[in-house]
Amino acid sequence: MTVPLAHKMKPRSLDEIVGQEHILGEGSFLRRAIERDALPSMILYGPPGCGKTSLAEVIARATKASFKRVNAVSGGIKDLREVVGEAQKARKESSLFGEQKTILFIDEIHRFNKKQQDYLLPFVERGVVTLIGATTENPSFEVNAALLSRSQVFVLNKLSTGELVQILKNALVKHAGASERKTFKEKHLKLIANYSHGDARFALNTLEQALKELESGAGISDELLKDIMQNKALSYDKDGEEHYNIISALHKSMRDSDVDASVYWTMRMIEAGEDPKYIVRRMIRFASEDVGNADPEALQLAVAVKDAVEFLGYPECDTALVQLAAYLARAPKDNSAYVASIETREDIKKHGPLPVPLHLRNAESGLMKNWGYGNGYKYAHNEKNARVEQEHLPKELHDRKYYKTSYERIKEDQKGLQ
Repeated sequence: MTVPLAHKMKPRSLDEIVGQEHILGEGSFLRRAIERDALPSMILYGPPGCGKTSLAEVIARATKASFKRVNAVSGGIKDLREVVGEAQKARKESSLFGEQKTILFIDEIHRFNKKQQDYLLPFVERGVVTLIGATTENPSFEVNAALLSRSQVFVLNKLSTGELVQILKNALVKHAGASERKTFKEKHLKLIANYSHGDARFALNTLEQALKELESGAGISDELLKDIMQNKALSYDKDGEEHYNIISALHKSMRDSDVDASVYWTMRMIEAGEDPKYIVRRMIRFASEDVGNADPEALQLAVAVKDAVEFLGYPECDTALVQLAAYLARAPKDNSAYVASIETREDIKKHGPLPVPLHLRNAESGLMKNWGYGNGYKYAHNEKNARVEQEHLPKELHDRKYYKTSYERIKEDQKGLQ
């Protein structure tokens, strides 16, 4: 069976790991903990291909502890129970032969549900196992708070272009002949690194495919490498953190009137395959929350783009979404409706269902009229300019002003500072 190049290039020691100097540099806590074989429970968090699993395997070689591995995609409580049972047995026997520790590595720990994570908690807490969890998802959201509080989180960074080039050079030195090494120019390695978006696994897989093409007699060119790499997916999980990061970036770019950034983040979602209805739904919200009555046509355009999205679908609806993003970014901003909704909601929660003032109620019967329903109500069309001064809010909210323009709020704040 042919072993993939990415597997062949897995580091066997800390010195062979390229990148992650911020957590593995000389004198760092994690490096010293590995070298002393005194590891705490930890979560390794970072993007795909940054070296989380490779680091765990380096730890496996460096430690004297029993190293057990469970993949959260295919594993479950049965697998965890088996590891814990062996760890407990080893601890009992270690009283005679010296302490025997067990390290449990769980790849893609975010795939475990709450029940599975809860099962581990007491064994991690008592030190029966030392947990190393690897995840591409933000552990704040994907790992139980109790388990997270008993672990240290180490954030691994996306590998830089220079670091990926170094990994590719190392692979050529170790696993390619002299003529093949000579064929690959620095520009070819940089091209692979740039297209890999920090993912060493993808970069090595691309290099391996290119080497096979070379063996078959093909020449290495930019066009060939781009052809090999054309299916590289953008880092974007519709249910994960990056989904929320990018929609947040779009919203804030439009709010700050940055047209180019607004177009960029819109296209990032489109290229990643985001549901176009989700994108336009967020833009409709923005049109009322951040633009509001400063430009009422913004909401009309947003709704029109919603119709265009539903009618056209991908890929034809992309220009409508970009058009709307640019319009919303350029539009004047006013969040009065948003602030009014928040302040009104707070008063409703504070005061509960306050009664409608009697003079605003319709007297549908004689009895209701006797109770005072409609008594004293002024009909606006009987007044000058069809305007009337009378109380329309419950008496507990007398003089409350919810809808204030940005200018009115600024003046109010300035008055309060005087």
